[in-house]
Amino acid sequence: MPMVVGEVNDQAFIECLIGQATTITTALMSFIAPRFAPPERILMGPGPSDVPRRVLNALAAPTLGHLDPAYLAIMDEVRDYMRQVFRTKNELTMAVPGTGSAGMEATVVNLVEPGDEVIICVNGVFGGRMKDVAERSGAQVHTVEAPWGQTIAPAAIADALAAHPGVKVVGIVHAETSTGVLQPLEEISKLVHDAGALLLVDAVTSLGGVPFDLDALRIDACYSGTQKCLSCPPGLSPVSFSEAAVERIMSRKTKVQSWYLDMSMLKSYWGQERVYHHTAPINMTYALREALAMVLEEGLEARWARHQVNYLALRAGLEALGMRYIPENSLPSLNAIYVPEGVDEAAVRRRLLHEFDIEIGAGLGPFKGKAWRIGLMGASSTPRHVILVLAALESILGLSGGTTAAGYGFTVSSGGTGALSYNVGCNGAAGPLRALGRAPLLGTVVCGTGTA
Repeated sequence: MPMVVGEVNDQAFIECLIGQATTITTALMSFIAPRFAPPERILMGPGPSDVPRRVLNALAAPTLGHLDPAYLAIMDEVRDYMRQVFRTKNELTMAVPGTGSAGMEATVVNLVEPGDEVIICVNGVFGGRMKDVAERSGAQVHTVEAPWGQTIAPAAIADALAAHPGVKVVGIVHAETSTGVLQPLEEISKLVHDAGALLLVDAVTSLGGVPFDLDALRIDACYSGTQKCLSCPPGLSPVSFSEAAVERIMSRKTKVQSWYLDMSMLKSYWGQERVYHHTAPINMTYALREALAMVLEEGLEARWARHQVNYLALRAGLEALGMRYIPENSLPSLNAIYVPEGVDEAAVRRRLLHEFDIEIGAGLGPFKGKAWRIGLMGASSTPRHVILVLAALESILGLSGGTTAAGYGFTVSSGGTGALSYNVGCNGAAGPLRALGRAPLLGTVVCGTGTA
């Protein structure tokens, strides 16, 4: 009889376990996440740009502690690579956690104290944001403005400096992403330093894509972003400060408005002291390391040349399709063009995205609904990207009542030296297309309005 009782108890125990297992399994299966599979796009907007597989792979490397000697060695590499890409010897060069806007805020709040007079140049969205950040820092802001799509005139800055001799900082955007304007800096830098002020520059859409030499231009504070011409995911902002800027920071009478972005503390983490400040974005640092390494392996001059030749080819093709550029002095990395009359710009962008997986940007501010912004940045500046977007636009505009160029054609070849060769045809005359650096003659561009 005891055995029977035991068998009954064993059976009950087994049934109990099965019941509990069923309950647990049901609970675990109550949430099943859908398969994570973001679509793969061709990124040709104002940012981000396409990210090379090598950089994406770096994100998946094992995470280290933020004070691990192996990670600190990687930080040192990143700082050295950033200096080479900025073309600077500045000791205070680092990557600030956040996008380019964090870099903007970091440079402004560290250089500006409440009551300081500053001049901010505004000819687009990002000059306006720099002005806003300066005002939030308590600065007395004087603006030098130009119509959107135009550069800031050095004479206007000279007049502002003369009218406000107490100005401590002049801020200007080198590459205005909202309008595609490339701002010359040489003459402005001389004016600023002759007046005893510091020069603050936004290089978010230019660093790594157009000629830029921080030390030669005597820039005192500069910020950029990882997601543009560096072709790294967004999340870090390379910044650099001159000795004069560091002296200004260390002699402040008031605390920096932002604890998180206070360079007087951050420099101790990036410097030899290695004083803990925050938990760094470890894997993003890996990605930036690889992205910068790819820039330097290509060579800055060769990279600038690549961006320039792809820009000229795209421009020839767009003009062959009857489109006009907004800025007179255009960025090679960001092409801002007027939407052809009678074309629904948003509808074209939707079709580009859904039919061709191509992303381009819309116009901002006064150009909202009237412009497209087409990026040729970093890994997104290739003959493949140029051909794809031109062919897609021609197809869509032809079907939607827009203009197309009769006889339009586009071919690309590569010479024995690896130099690119373009040939764009649209019933025009041929002209030489020359680029910077080690590729003296890269081919021929033909467009309907003349030669490029």
